[in-house]
Amino acid sequence: MAGTLWLLPVALGDTPWENCLPAATRDTTCRLTHFVAENAKTARAELKRIGHPRPLRELAIEQLPEAPTAADIEHLLAPLRAGLDIGLMSEAGCPAVADPGALLVRRAHELGVTVKPLVGPSSLLLGLMASGLDGQRFAFHGYLPAREPERSRRIMELEGESTRLRQTQIFIETPYRNQALFNALLLACKPKTRLCLATDLSLPSEQIATRRVAEWKATATPQLDKRPTVFLLLAD
Repeated sequence: MAGTLWLLPVALGDTPWENCLPAATRDTTCRLTHFVAENAKTARAELKRIGHPRPLRELAIEQLPEAPTAADIEHLLAPLRAGLDIGLMSEAGCPAVADPGALLVRRAHELGVTVKPLVGPSSLLLGLMASGLDGQRFAFHGYLPAREPERSRRIMELEGESTRLRQTQIFIETPYRNQALFNALLLACKPKTRLCLATDLSLPSEQIATRRVAEWKATATPQLDKRPTVFLLLAD
């Protein structure tokens, strides 16, 4: 009988596991010995942080390639065929959401393997919950273009879609480019468009604020450099 593929949420930063993970999620993680992770090094740090009872050297932790091939997926899922459970871990937050782990989950379904998602933090949902923007209609767009003029053109496209569909637009950026994206949003968006910045979610330094673009322009520039941030906008 095949094993189970467990989807294991990971803390969004350096915080006690009790602050963001249910005990049942932690307990399931601690009984597993085979893992697939977006980053093996940070996965080990997370397993140590939650107090996995086995020495880390005894755990099998495979790293998911950035662009996994079909052969990579088959290799990573091989323990399941032998009846062993596997835990899939993201770099932060929920696995298979905005990361390549979704390909592993898709193949598990094709093989008839049981997939079990566990409860834990998702920066996208936390940001949406706290934004005050439309939680009935929303879309996540991943990363926007890093260079101009493509970035500003994409921002205006998303703003137009938000107006037409009454839809909250959600996106993220590599933390060291947060400030550049924020500046581009202020230049490209209409004054009445609502913009939420959800920074360091679930951490002691958490900051969440929703303002119209005109109001953001009139306030001090927020410090976003190297701080994980979810950007959300809703246009009138």
